Amino acid sequence: MNVLRMQWRDALFAHWPVDPDVVAAALPAGLDVATYDGDAWLGVVGFVMSDIRPRGSPVGLSFPELNLRTYVTRPGSDEHGVYFFSLDADDRLGVSVARTVFELPYYRAEIRVTREDHDGTPELSMRSRRDHAGVAPARFEASYRPTGEQFTPESGTLEAFLTENYRFYTAGDGKLYYGDIEHPPWPLQEGKAEIESNTLFAAGGFDEPAGTPLVHYSPGTEVSAGPLRRA
Repeated sequence: MNVLRMQWRDALFAHWPVDPDVVAAALPAGLDVATYDGDAWLGVVGFVMSDIRPRGSPVGLSFPELNLRTYVTRPGSDEHGVYFFSLDADDRLGVSVARTVFELPYYRAEIRVTREDHDGTPELSMRSRRDHAGVAPARFEASYRPTGEQFTPESGTLEAFLTENYRFYTAGDGKLYYGDIEHPPWPLQEGKAEIESNTLFAAGGFDEPAGTPLVHYSPGTEVSAGPLRRA
């Protein structure tokens, strides 16, 4: 049963390969690191969530979101999913609901997303400053745009590993929970990002990954989310 429907628009996927042991040390009990060709991945993913509607609601919310995430499996299982270290959002009500209903580490942030189109190519800017009381501050500032033709990631590819995940995990009160989402495959394009500031890793307890990230852009997709369940 779906409890939320929404749209995710103008998505930035910026991913860095990291040592699996680094990620494993930060995961709760009951989750293993998912790797691709021996690497774990840390991703900064930002987009605009629009028309977020609880089931039966005639009114929807819209606000930008920025998350720091990795990819995980359950021990003895091939269930592949996302684990969020943080999710920053520019909406007090949305943050409160997400923290209560989904027990996700959502934090209040001031986020501004601007978009300009140049000869049919979108160029976007995201500026985020976390101002949630009681947690480490974090800042992210980047400009990004697509640079390649649109494609659908094929099963087994790195692009599918990083983007085609339909389950997320969260931990609270010593317990592990999961939620399922549904959406068509992300329409992706290779992209370029100029990251001017990024303290999300430091706020999450990680060293800054070396090198430039692997960047993808997506115009977006329709999404529905189910209820949180005990893992």
